[in-house]
Amino acid sequence: MRYGVSIAVALAGALAVSAAAQAAPKPWSLPRTSYGKPDLTGVWSNASVTNLTRAPGVTRLVVGKDEAARLAKDSPFQKLAEAEEGPSNLNDNLLKDGNNDRGYNTFWIDPGKSLANVKGEYRTSWIVEPASGQMPLSEGGRKLLGAYRAERAKNLFAGPEFLPVSERCLIGFTGAGGPGMLNTIYNNNYQIVETPEAIVIDVEMVHDARVIPLFKDKAAALAHHRPANMAPWLGDSVGWWEGDTLVIDTVNVNPEQGRTGPIFLSDKGRVTERLTRTSATQIFYQFQVDDPVYYTQSWKAEEALNARKERVFEYACHEGNYAMAGILGGARSQEAQGIKPSLGPGIFGTPIPTKAKPGE
Repeated sequence: MRYGVSIAVALAGALAVSAAAQAAPKPWSLPRTSYGKPDLTGVWSNASVTNLTRAPGVTRLVVGKDEAARLAKDSPFQKLAEAEEGPSNLNDNLLKDGNNDRGYNTFWIDPGKSLANVKGEYRTSWIVEPASGQMPLSEGGRKLLGAYRAERAKNLFAGPEFLPVSERCLIGFTGAGGPGMLNTIYNNNYQIVETPEAIVIDVEMVHDARVIPLFKDKAAALAHHRPANMAPWLGDSVGWWEGDTLVIDTVNVNPEQGRTGPIFLSDKGRVTERLTRTSATQIFYQFQVDDPVYYTQSWKAEEALNARKERVFEYACHEGNYAMAGILGGARSQEAQGIKPSLGPGIFGTPIPTKAKPGE
């Protein structure tokens, strides 16, 4: 009798162990290409309400789940979405307030709805060093930026060459194309194509393409930077593998991009990016900025690039940039009315037109 019970107990135990073994997920292993390198190919996204710098009043880099939800709900994009929920109010005088920027309502934007989860932590900024979560601009850097912005504002609507690079559809909005690659108000996707000789990162916003040649090691890569007088949009990038991490070194960013930001870079600036695939659904993306002209120290940022199943379609910004004639035509119309043209307040504010002073 007891012998039969023992057999039954043992059999039940064996079946339970077998079922548990079958139910346990298989450990993830890093996928590799046919030539042995980590496979980074696919579509990835950094969509999030986390920004490069930390919001005013937020002191911690890492917050808990409840605090992350509160901060996401308080973000400007979420507040705008809440304000525009439900059917349109045709009596809200939307077209009478003079703010044409409100054309970018929540139908068109897709920044993400939550703080970024990086290495299992909810992050309040991409910047991790310095601890303040702010770019350590030097006094000299502030003066350079101030002088550039004053000069641009003075000539802003004189012609297309003086408008922001994003309005001219030259590179992605808010630093999407890098270096380093930042999230923006929509089109936060990146398609990576990998070969033994090069990595191509197709940036959805404005359809930038970073073609990064690969070399056997750091010394060989750095030796293949182009002459300093060649300063293309998104910079001169070379890459190499350090173990399972792809390293990208970028110098000589186009001066107009370097002054525009949001990552300010002089001709002495250097950005070092690192991409490490950490799971089936995530790439850990880091970058370090070194520039003795604009900053008092090196600074570092960390992001998560999350796998997407969607395809990346062409964003034909320049081909469809019919607004350029309207922007300049509107400026000429304002001038004819004695109003000094100025930038709109964006999607969150209402403009206050000002009369031009004599001689302006």
